[in-house]
Amino acid sequence: MSNIPSLDRIKIFADGASLPSMLEAARDPKIAGFTTNPTLMRKAGISDYRAFAKEVLAAIKDRPISFEVFADEFPEMKRQALEIATWGQNVYVKIPITNTKRASAAPLVKELAGAGVKLNVTAICTLDQVRETAQALKGGAPSVVSVFAGRIADTGRDPVPLMKEALGICRAAGSGVELLWASPRELLNIIQAAEVGCDIITVTPDLLKKLELVGKDLAEFSLETVQMFYKDATAAGFKL
Repeated sequence: MSNIPSLDRIKIFADGASLPSMLEAARDPKIAGFTTNPTLMRKAGISDYRAFAKEVLAAIKDRPISFEVFADEFPEMKRQALEIATWGQNVYVKIPITNTKRASAAPLVKELAGAGVKLNVTAICTLDQVRETAQALKGGAPSVVSVFAGRIADTGRDPVPLMKEALGICRAAGSGVELLWASPRELLNIIQAAEVGCDIITVTPDLLKKLELVGKDLAEFSLETVQMFYKDATAAGFKL
């Protein structure tokens, strides 16, 4: 399918907090990095944040991994960020764009980036947030701007125009500021992110399993679907 862009144009980061799943993904050369967050960790049953992170980092040393702060007050957020940054050269510290009180994290982002902490600024949903983040990161350590395109789409808005504009903002901030398409909902989002020119997309384990479908012959896919229906109807013993 010539209209499908090469996935070589975008870095795929595995999104999750299951160590076995992360180790499996690490064996795939298509996976360029990893992201986690407190919600994924809780779902995975993790209770010791530091121990989990250290275990992951002992096994995966050659690709970037993002670990998120979980404080709500900025002084404590800073303390956690500085500790997390010491865990490994491949660590990016995730900082949410605001705290729960809607206070912007941009001043903290600017301070940490200027101090050499590699950051992944997360939970971004608006272009104003992209602008203040890119400005705060400009001239600092290598960083990632994570725009939650999937959540934007969940509101009935097309995220593609926003992501195109976000890319221009990030490019203007310098080569060290990368744009990440976060919270994809379907395989098509990987193609969309690549067409936009995003640097990175996070992909969940269920979507990773579908990567082999990219460019699949649609007539063959139709036949396989019919065969599936026939097989399941036969196995169920349906009669009319």
